[in-house]
Amino acid sequence: MKARYLAALAAAAVLGGSLVATTPAAAAAKYAGTGIAQTGGTPLNMRRTPSSAGERLGEVTNGGTVWIMCQIKGDRITGAVRTTDVWLRLANNTYVSDGYVRRASFPIPACASAPVVMPPVSGAWQLPVAAGLVSGFHTAQRPTHAGVDLGATRNTPIRAASAGSVIRVVCNVSQGTCDVDGNRGIAGCGWYVEVQHAGNIVTRYCHMVRRPSVVVGQRVAKGQILGYVGTSGSSSGPHLHFEVHVNAPPATSANAVSPITFMRARGLVIK
Repeated sequence: MKARYLAALAAAAVLGGSLVATTPAAAAAKYAGTGIAQTGGTPLNMRRTPSSAGERLGEVTNGGTVWIMCQIKGDRITGAVRTTDVWLRLANNTYVSDGYVRRASFPIPACASAPVVMPPVSGAWQLPVAAGLVSGFHTAQRPTHAGVDLGATRNTPIRAASAGSVIRVVCNVSQGTCDVDGNRGIAGCGWYVEVQHAGNIVTRYCHMVRRPSVVVGQRVAKGQILGYVGTSGSSSGPHLHFEVHVNAPPATSANAVSPITFMRARGLVIK
């Protein structure tokens, strides 16, 4: 079913080398202008989100025309035309990196974005993401699971649960690299960060989509962005694995405590 959908999308979107509107609503929408896909030979991928890690929904042939609707900030890409963090939303509501589009200079409006949902805050603490619980702490099914899994989407900002100092920035995988999506066949937390807080408390944030945004020794404020949700390491899909450790560092399985209980004592609910 998915393969037929992708094939239909690509066929509908590219006609004679041009990307065209795929629905009456899209056809009626105003577009900012057109550009030419310039990749050096390979097709230009159309993504569901403005990210090189976003789901691939189709492609534009090298030299094909793209109909540009609006622009939005996303992953920074070095393309065949330019290095940029600008992504273009096309007439079929997919995204391509502006790094691979040759075009004349014309105004491109900003894409409307959904309201940002900030995680709940209570005093000196807050939740790292606004997302529901998908796997608990030390469950019967996963008795060694030393944290909780929160079902945030890829590229959701991960925020420091409280003020502190960054003590670890690590790529932790049993094989390969943290710069690709992981799977359950490998071991490790992927890209992760540990922050030490007052009272010898350490929080850990795992499976980031790329190298974290902070460095060891950096002071961070409550709510400061540490990195972005991904699925690196031993992971079957994008989410945040979040741990709390007491009487640390070091953070070990022996001093891990339930983030649900810990946060509830501070007026915050993980559910």
